[in-house]
Amino acid sequence: MLTTIKGQAEDKRSNNISAVQIRDDYDRRVAEAARENVGEQPEQPEPEPEPEDVEMEEPSAEPTPEAESPEDKAKKRKRQQAIERIKKSKDFARRKARRTGEPDDDDDLLADEIMNEKQRPLPGQLGNCEICGKRFTVTPYSKTGPEGGLLCAECSKKHASGEKKTAPKKRSAGISRRQNQSALLDGLASQGTQSLLETCIKKVAENIADVEEFGDLPPPVMNRLSQILARRRAITSTTLDLFIRPQNREINIYDCAKLDTDDYHKILALMPSLNKLNLRFVTPMKDRIFEYMMDRGLPIEHLHLDSPNLVTDDVWRRLFVRLGPRFRSLKLWNLDSAFDDETVEVMAKHCTQLQRLKFKHLHKIGDKALEAISTMKTLEHLSLHISQETSVEPLNQIISNLGSNLRSLSLEEFYYADDRLVHLIREKCRHLTKLRLAINAEVSDQALATLFIDWPNPPLTFADFHRTRDVDMSNPAGPEEPIGLASNAFMALMAHSGSKLRSLNVASCRHISYKAYEEVFSEHKRYPELKYLDIAFNGVVDDYLASSIFRCCPALTRLVVFGCFKIRDIKIPRGVAVIGTVGAKLTVDGITQKELV
Repeated sequence: MLTTIKGQAEDKRSNNISAVQIRDDYDRRVAEAARENVGEQPEQPEPEPEPEDVEMEEPSAEPTPEAESPEDKAKKRKRQQAIERIKKSKDFARRKARRTGEPDDDDDLLADEIMNEKQRPLPGQLGNCEICGKRFTVTPYSKTGPEGGLLCAECSKKHASGEKKTAPKKRSAGISRRQNQSALLDGLASQGTQSLLETCIKKVAENIADVEEFGDLPPPVMNRLSQILARRRAITSTTLDLFIRPQNREINIYDCAKLDTDDYHKILALMPSLNKLNLRFVTPMKDRIFEYMMDRGLPIEHLHLDSPNLVTDDVWRRLFVRLGPRFRSLKLWNLDSAFDDETVEVMAKHCTQLQRLKFKHLHKIGDKALEAISTMKTLEHLSLHISQETSVEPLNQIISNLGSNLRSLSLEEFYYADDRLVHLIREKCRHLTKLRLAINAEVSDQALATLFIDWPNPPLTFADFHRTRDVDMSNPAGPEEPIGLASNAFMALMAHSGSKLRSLNVASCRHISYKAYEEVFSEHKRYPELKYLDIAFNGVVDDYLASSIFRCCPALTRLVVFGCFKIRDIKIPRGVAVIGTVGAKLTVDGITQKELV
């Protein structure tokens, strides 16, 4: 017997079980065996005690002090000391704070519960199941029974199936403070409550799966819903049906990635009065959609398509021959497989009433296409951003032939355009309200300054000259004669158009000096209609200039300052979104906060 106990002790010692625990387990097993043996013996009547031997006392659960052995006293003393140590621990304080006021709010009970938990077998050791008493190996996944003991695998499954799972805690419907402040700084939200209209639109978008029809919503609200659903990638064949109305003359879908050919047929078949077709990401669109459009003879005047790369040049040309004379605006984005120079020549020949033309990221057109566009005398709005490198002459020819009729002109990434183009704009253009000349390293600051000084054109409302600067990285200060929009041109632009300007982009025009900014945004200057200003990567702008901009632009709603590392501590007026500050301390309505990046 002694040898068996010693062997068990050595096995358990290898599993980090103390001698006290070994003795306790042995005593418990001996007691259980004794009880079982007693239960097997037949019951015998006990002799009735004599009256004088009967003591009228309640039986005590605790043994009398005389009956306690020295070992029991030592165990009891150690247990009491352990309980006192537990009462002084942080774990005890935390649990007591959570249980304050509950029925079992008792220090001794809580300390005893913690001590019993600490005496549980560790993973890898053997333990007894609290419910069935079965011996099993404890694992990290062993569950706790109703009285704090461990359960075997079978009892754990039964116990878990009997328990009712608590419902997950519902999160608040509102957004967090961090999300809210980030949206404010990005200009995606306005301070204060949203308008009732915007709130209703977002609520409809959130529950679009339950909406059966939009009813008599006006086109601006339908357009806003389409934008929100496109951002959430929620436009499918089902939601498309909500936007199709036979009486409507326009449809705007900003994400057609989940639509198929039948959906395009449905749009053309169920909207016979369609006048404006504005579809983005129409990659699945094929030739037969255009052929169906031509066969139906729809009165489409405004065609705006993004990525119709599966439509061939032959079908494009037939479309312009059949429907071109009625087109008033044509906008195409992201075409790399079709739409070449010959197609543009057919368009220029047959679209005789075209007033607005926009080509952005078209890969197969070049100088011949520009020459064809220069013959379209009816154009009033022209926006070109093509991928091929072109020469200077076709572009100058466009300005010479069409400049007197243009209301807006946008030219991006024409690297070889030089001062001659700027002089032609000054000479020919008299009715521009929007001018973009971006991503260029040839036009000089002096030519741009000459453009705005005494230019007979009315003040611009939109001006964009981002990335018009010298790109020689070995000479970051630039040449002696500045290239792109520099100090003189910036001051001339603001003197000419500052009173009516609403949007201004001079990002990466790094040759604008500190003195020029001081002059433009001096104390007595005001630009009452300027709402959007992008001065990103203009490293001279600091806290003083930023404060001057806020003072001079009372209508400003968005200021973009990426790369302006001298902006460290500014006070932002109410309703202004400052985008791109890195590590700056911002103060909005008296609340100081770090930039949320």
